[in-house]
Amino acid sequence: MREHVTIFAPSVFRPLYASLVLLATLAVVPLAADARDDAKKQIEFGISVAQRGLWREAIYRWERAAQIDPTYAAAHNNLAIAYEHEGDMEKARAAYEKAVELEPNNSFIKQNYELFKEINDRTTRPDSQ
Repeated sequence: MREHVTIFAPSVFRPLYASLVLLATLAVVPLAADARDDAKKQIEFGISVAQRGLWREAIYRWERAAQIDPTYAAAHNNLAIAYEHEGDMEKARAAYEKAVELEPNNSFIKQNYELFKEINDRTTRPDSQ
């Protein structure tokens, strides 16, 4: 059975752990095993600190994972979720776009990005104020 994946709204906490945990295990492109392993460790540690509410540390870990392996879509997806949680919608959008670019057929990443766009666009329209 497939889990329902949700993300954060700018001012409303929504569960993200299923997205993060799932994406921590995905491999994108063959890479030197050591680099991918290092990036995956950063992703997993970021998930554990995010679950404890330590978002700045999670962002640091996921940025580090993206530096180690720029092709790791999970790092960019998780960064997008964290940036969204922290209210940085421009960085969130850029990170989602990078994740989708890297894995255009990943349904979890696409769902996260579509939900982000729907909520962000709705809250930033002039008639929503």
